[in-house]
Amino acid sequence: MKNLIVYIFVFFTLSVAAQNDVILKGSAINSLKQPIESATVYLSKAKDSTLIEYTMTDVKGVFELKVKKRTDPVVLKISMLGYREYTKYFDEGLDSSVDFGNLILQDLSTNLDELVITAEVPPIRIKKDTLEFNASSFKVRPDANLEELLKQLPGIQIDEEKKISINGKQVSEILVNGKPFFGEDGQIALENIPSEIINKVQVTDKKSKKQKFTGERSTSNDASINITIDEDKNKGYFGKISGGYGTNDRYESSLFLNYFNNARKISVIGSANNINAIGFSMDDIFDNMQSGKNSRGGITESRILGLNYGDDFTDKLKINGSYNYNKAETENWNNSAIVKFLPSGEFNNQATSVSENESEGHRANFTIDYIGEKDALYITPQFSENHNHSFNESNQVSTDAEGVLLNDSEVQSRTEGKSFDFGNTIRYTRKFKKDGQFLTLGFSNSNSTKDNETLYESETRFYQSEKENDVRRQFKNNKSHSDNYTVDAEYNQPITDSLALGIGAKWTRGQNIEDLQVFDFDETSQMYSEINKLETNKFNTTQNKIAPFTKLTYIHKKFFVSASTDLNIVKNSATAEYFNQNYSLDKYYMDPSATLFFNYRIDKQKFLWLSYNYNVSYQSASQLLDITDISNPLNTIVGNPDLKPTGTHGIQTSFRSYDFEKREGYNLNISASVFNNQVTSSVEYDDDMKSISTFKNISGSYNWSLGGDWYKNYKWEEHVLRIGFGARFNQSVSKGYIDGAMYDSKSSSISPRVYLNYDYGEFLTVRPSYNYSSYTSKYNNFTVDKATNFVHNFNLQTTTYWPSNVILGNDFGYSYNSQIAKGYQRSFYMWNLSLAYEFLDKKMRARVKVYDVLNQNTSSTRTIDPTQIVDQESLVLKRYIMFSLIYKLNEFGGKDSKMRANRVGGRIMRM
Repeated sequence: MKNLIVYIFVFFTLSVAAQNDVILKGSAINSLKQPIESATVYLSKAKDSTLIEYTMTDVKGVFELKVKKRTDPVVLKISMLGYREYTKYFDEGLDSSVDFGNLILQDLSTNLDELVITAEVPPIRIKKDTLEFNASSFKVRPDANLEELLKQLPGIQIDEEKKISINGKQVSEILVNGKPFFGEDGQIALENIPSEIINKVQVTDKKSKKQKFTGERSTSNDASINITIDEDKNKGYFGKISGGYGTNDRYESSLFLNYFNNARKISVIGSANNINAIGFSMDDIFDNMQSGKNSRGGITESRILGLNYGDDFTDKLKINGSYNYNKAETENWNNSAIVKFLPSGEFNNQATSVSENESEGHRANFTIDYIGEKDALYITPQFSENHNHSFNESNQVSTDAEGVLLNDSEVQSRTEGKSFDFGNTIRYTRKFKKDGQFLTLGFSNSNSTKDNETLYESETRFYQSEKENDVRRQFKNNKSHSDNYTVDAEYNQPITDSLALGIGAKWTRGQNIEDLQVFDFDETSQMYSEINKLETNKFNTTQNKIAPFTKLTYIHKKFFVSASTDLNIVKNSATAEYFNQNYSLDKYYMDPSATLFFNYRIDKQKFLWLSYNYNVSYQSASQLLDITDISNPLNTIVGNPDLKPTGTHGIQTSFRSYDFEKREGYNLNISASVFNNQVTSSVEYDDDMKSISTFKNISGSYNWSLGGDWYKNYKWEEHVLRIGFGARFNQSVSKGYIDGAMYDSKSSSISPRVYLNYDYGEFLTVRPSYNYSSYTSKYNNFTVDKATNFVHNFNLQTTTYWPSNVILGNDFGYSYNSQIAKGYQRSFYMWNLSLAYEFLDKKMRARVKVYDVLNQNTSSTRTIDPTQIVDQESLVLKRYIMFSLIYKLNEFGGKDSKMRANRVGGRIMRM
């Protein structure tokens, strides 16, 4: 009944609103009477150019603009690069619909750069491969950030995890004035850059630096967003400082400061909290509450500090560097119930564990870009250093299907570890006279060392055989060292204006050393002095590869094809030292690999992308050598010298469409992987359910997925409605061996999602969403034929900005898990609440927030694997109340910017 009332109300509201609508329609054509696609058609106030509504012409040049009747003077404009702007004034306003018929846009004789400078900028413009939004055309709150601005742009979707997609394409890079802003993922930029300083939002296909310099087409299916800053605001600083304290000694604090002076930028970030916010988040409403929301096990106290510096030393030399310090302390407990499948039946495992972990690390990276007219040099060194300390205590019990005890064990360990990583990439590219003719040389290295020292104690008891109890009291020193080097060269030669040939070669060398020393405790000396020869081992895997390759690219007006093939000449060497013996095995291979990219622009609104690749991977020394690893009392592992390399075929395709006139879009995605000679485990269990496993090759495994999304925007007066629906289907076939019999598991999942975002002016935001996930696994050669599970997730987020200076945020969720072991929580409600008051000209904000109001947060999950079902739960953050203060710093060059509308010629609109 409630739903019926809502439907009637919405229908009545839309019907009344429609009576006040007028429609402006027509067709844009050029002097040759050909249709002009993707021209921007927009209506604005004649007085101050404030935007009222806009649309874009379709493939036939047709447009239809629906607006409310107007009594004030307005002006209609049609804008397209390369053509003179069409302008039509309505001095008496608009009180009836108008059909303009065919409107001829005259060719523009001046160059396009001059046009960009002198012409009034439309809200949206398509320039070759770039989709450009004029930020001042889209209405947001005066204190909004980049995230809020992006949500208003047509075709851009931001999900609950703040992953961005544009017309169905994932955004994996956010740049500010063409440069990274604390990393290319742009999460810090998303939450902290004020929208009022943004001039344009430019969307392109993501390209490597080499592709940008040489003019090559992108082979990625990801998108890149570049934010340009207004010139009059490109000097100054902005930032936030916050601190809060709450119940149960919960606290949080964060700092973000950004100073910029044209090309120079200095940024500082900092954070300290004990509410599971490991990264850096300064969401204006819920900030770190969503970071700890049923997302991970354990409670973490963390501290981070970061510094970023960027500058253009000259027009050709640009640098950018960052440093990060982090420290985290995590406490956790975990309970699990596992059902393991066998050809002859099944057995159960119940386990509990508690852990404490402390880590501290430093990370730095630097980029030096020299970009000349014909030459480009890129250098990107990076390093990290980490120290960790951990304590773990666990116990487990295994029983058969009737509850008969098979084995049990207790384990306790303490580990001190450190690691160091260094990597560097150097690339030089030289362009020659002919477009597309270039030579590029590259070198990269990655080097890492790890050193862990562990005090280990365990006791394992067996109940179905005469085996003695396995008791261990040991000191373990595990050292690993990895070195990887790559040198590559490529020469690209255009054959015709559309066809180019590339030839080159790549040399790689990788070495990985695993050195484990185990010492048993000597009761006489009370020291760890007796070396355990059965557990001590040293593995060395060295791989040398030379891969000559050829590449063909073909560029058409509407499509782009790139195909390359490599011949991999490989020497894979495995050596080991075990039980006073040396082991050695060399294997030689000659395998092909191939890559294909196809990008087809059907029209300016529809795109098709396809990629195919075939790669071969090679095994490590621990998999290849016939050595027995007994480090796990319940699982002994033996290598297999007869293993073959694994070949993988992968294919991905996507179709995207977005209609700017209808504000409606959809996308479809298909991907698949097929494995040849995949390495799988072959496991044999004894009566105590202690396993001995080795590795075998098997073919016939594969996985594939199908997904799609549909989304549409509606707008009437101050009401904005965005609706969307998406669905994903995944299927995988896994094979292996248990107790001498081959099994296979076919796992499928389907996950539909529906969401709705409603905005009423600047006063109210409502965002409900619902996700359903269903999982099914079918088995052969197990006594269990099938396992199923489904999960419901509902979320409702509301934000109100009334009365003035008061912000109220509600984040309510419900989760239900259909199948889970007895004693694990099947469903729970999660409610977060935030209430804030702004003062001091909205520079200061006082806020009270309540995390997990109902105190029901839980981490209970079920996972269905090819050979087992796992139910588990971990320690999670529970209810707390916190009071905090947030202070904003905004000082830009030029005049103070109170609202986007105050810009000269600015246009305001909410999508």
